Amino acid sequence: MADIARLTEVIEPEAKALGFELVRVKLTGSDDERVLQIMAEDPVTGQLVVDQCMALSRRISDRIDEVEEQGEELIAGAYNLEVSSPGIDRPLTRRKDYNQWAGHEARISLSEKLDGKRNLHGILKGVEGDAVIIEDRKAGTIEVLFDLIHSAKLVLTNELIAATKPLDMSGADEIEEIPAEEKADD
Repeated sequence: MADIARLTEVIEPEAKALGFELVRVKLTGSDDERVLQIMAEDPVTGQLVVDQCMALSRRISDRIDEVEEQGEELIAGAYNLEVSSPGIDRPLTRRKDYNQWAGHEARISLSEKLDGKRNLHGILKGVEGDAVIIEDRKAGTIEVLFDLIHSAKLVLTNELIAATKPLDMSGADEIEEIPAEEKADD
């Protein structure tokens, strides 16, 4: 299995060089169906447009190739690289995300049970020290240590949509689909 911390060390400077903030690095799937998913955002807009995704994808691909040509295997075998914006119902991966999105609905999955619960769903209240505060629908106010959070994401609500800057769709109409038979010829 790939070392996500090491991949992040390699990828993050490439995102920063383009003025982006890394949101998440994740490797999913197995064998030839693996996907290296990179989520990043422009701190000004909170998103990446198509041209920004393409630029970051090229930089990451080139950098991974460069590191591997020097003898370090970052990811064994084949994989697909996917670079995207985090979207409206974004994952919450950084401490600042929990403060930035305080007042919005979120789902938090824990790595172990806390007060008999492994999944929380409610309104984010922000961060205090090493804990995220959430007003869970069923359990009330709960403090969750960052170390216990397996994953977290915002819930798509009308309030979240209203609070989110309009997404820039520039370049989306220029995406060209390649028929499967042409891909096979490559």
